[in-house]
Amino acid sequence: PMTGKNDSKNFENSLKELEKIVRELESGDVNLDESLKKFEKGIELYKDCRQTLKSAEKKIKILSDSLKEIDYKE
Repeated sequence: PMTGKNDSKNFENSLKELEKIVRELESGDVNLDESLKKFEKGIELYKDCRQTLKSAEKKIKILSDSLKEIDYKE
């Protein structure tokens, strides 16, 4: 399995690439065929980023729930 550090690096790289794609599409300098390819790539990157965030949210919930249990026991 990948470490949290790799997940973080991949997330950052995906987010940067997604931002670049958005800027390119907004510029209007890309032809229709290229725009569609970039849009499809952007959707994939968005899904990857969203999945990474969901995974992080689950980990945070688990950790905060375990902290609540510790507080409750004390």
